[in-house]
Amino acid sequence: MNWAAQHWVALMLFAVYTAFLVAHARAGLRRSKGMGEFFVGGRSMGGVVIGVSFYATFSSTNSYIGHAGKGYEYGLPWLTKAVVLVVFAYLSWRLVAPRLRRFTAQWESVTVPDFLAVRFASRAVRVAAAGVIGFASLLYLIAIFKGAGNLFQVFLDIPYPAAVGVTFAIVMAYTSVGGFVSVVRTDVLQGTLMVVGALLMFGFVAHAAGGVGAIARLDERPDTAHLLELNAGIPYIVLVGIVLAGSLKLLIDPRQMTRFYGLKDERSLRVGIWVAVLGILVVQFALLPVGLYARFLLEGVTDTDLVVPLLVTDAAVFPRVVGDFLVVAIIAAAMSSLDSVLLVAASVVTRDIRMELAPLSSAGAVAWTRGGIIGFAALAALIALNPPGDIVEITIFSGSLYAVCFAPAVLFGLHWRRGSAAAALAGGAVGITVLLAWLALGWQDRLHEVFPALAASTLVYVALACWTRPVDDVRVSGFFAAAARANAVAGRP
Repeated sequence: MNWAAQHWVALMLFAVYTAFLVAHARAGLRRSKGMGEFFVGGRSMGGVVIGVSFYATFSSTNSYIGHAGKGYEYGLPWLTKAVVLVVFAYLSWRLVAPRLRRFTAQWESVTVPDFLAVRFASRAVRVAAAGVIGFASLLYLIAIFKGAGNLFQVFLDIPYPAAVGVTFAIVMAYTSVGGFVSVVRTDVLQGTLMVVGALLMFGFVAHAAGGVGAIARLDERPDTAHLLELNAGIPYIVLVGIVLAGSLKLLIDPRQMTRFYGLKDERSLRVGIWVAVLGILVVQFALLPVGLYARFLLEGVTDTDLVVPLLVTDAAVFPRVVGDFLVVAIIAAAMSSLDSVLLVAASVVTRDIRMELAPLSSAGAVAWTRGGIIGFAALAALIALNPPGDIVEITIFSGSLYAVCFAPAVLFGLHWRRGSAAAALAGGAVGITVLLAWLALGWQDRLHEVFPALAASTLVYVALACWTRPVDDVRVSGFFAAAARANAVAGRP
């Protein structure tokens, strides 16, 4: 009772938040009778809603706890990530969104492997892409469960396994019921909470540390002076690789790409890009400096994933009301990514693996996907009880997998008529091989593994695309012909 009396604001906000989730889960249930509605919302969403969902989906506990805390170790150069994320968010909406929306609408694709299977006329590409997405999604889910578990553990003063269980119970329920409609609609509330929460976190932590300009005083202390140097925590070239691996996900991560499937028209694209980019800019530039300011407030932190939970529960940094609000905001950040990743992983397993074995009705596909959501959530929560690394490490490896497997196939596949199943499969296979070999040899301390792996996968893709015949499919040739005519009318090359 004493805890409840102290944190009544958090309980009230969480009750309202939960009621909102339940309401939109019910709305999603009413609208998600078929596969198209459950997977991509019937392609009926506006630009503001999808734009908010885009940045809310990306800015999970990975940002609020992982990225914010990592500045404690990596120093000022870590802000490079905020800059690159804004640039890649813009590029995603300019280079990927327009053509992907048209492609998938014309071909009635509902998953990323579904799109790739038609683009490269290959069942093998479909199954291989589904396998990569399933594995990489599981890694990302583990990281988010770890972040949310750390927060609940500190805030609720409960054992870590129980904290992970609380996260599992919440997200599993509304995602499995409402599908894409529920996920995107709840992202609007979650995205709003996240922006307000990020600004509050920056303001109060900076104030407690001595003001916004306190970072400059790190140079006055022998134990923190190195944090203002280019190679502060790790060599800068390695940090750039970490940044690149994480940022490329904005271009080719299926949970980001599937947001574009739901857009209803071209006008929604033009609106959504500014909502998404502005949201990424505010959230990332507010959160990434937090670890630097924490150097004035916390001593001897060895697990940077605990920096933000320790700050949020420190009454000297945050008044209890603000701290309680931030807990709910970070929970919202976790849920906005968990639900998206769960939906992507389960829909891919259903559409691109299960339905390749035997046909399913639309209602049957929805039922299988709901079961897959529960299964993926349970497995990720179980592994998160003893995770294989910290949040940033896990999510960066997940991002590296997506980069080497999908960057050439998706980006060239959307903008270059040439390309074949052999190019897509070989490029991904070589990229994964180089990625794992680089890690096994321990060379990642000198050069981040994403650089050689992405270079190798891109070179193989381009070489085989030039050497093999392009896909002979009227849908593919018709799309590129229509794109060329549209560019000619618009005066674009």
